[in-house]
Amino acid sequence: MPVEKPVAEILRQHIAETILFSTSYPYEDTDSFMENGVLDSMNVMELVVFLEQRFGIQVADHEIIPEHFDSIRQMSDFVQSKQQIAA
Repeated sequence: MPVEKPVAEILRQHIAETILFSTSYPYEDTDSFMENGVLDSMNVMELVVFLEQRFGIQVADHEIIPEHFDSIRQMSDFVQSKQQIAA
């Protein structure tokens, strides 16, 4: 059975490929998406769908806030907290 990649690594790769159209993610995990112009509202909605499908979680509308979606670290922490609740 293959070893699962860390959530942050999966997020970095996904954002690099699908939003930045790059092979690498050029920011630190704590860098703000808003401050760096990485995401727009459509990207956030695409990420919500990705998170739900890839990690098997449900993201409620009230959870789509900057505190959960403004950096790799925040998104990773959010996904992991949702996975713990589901477990």
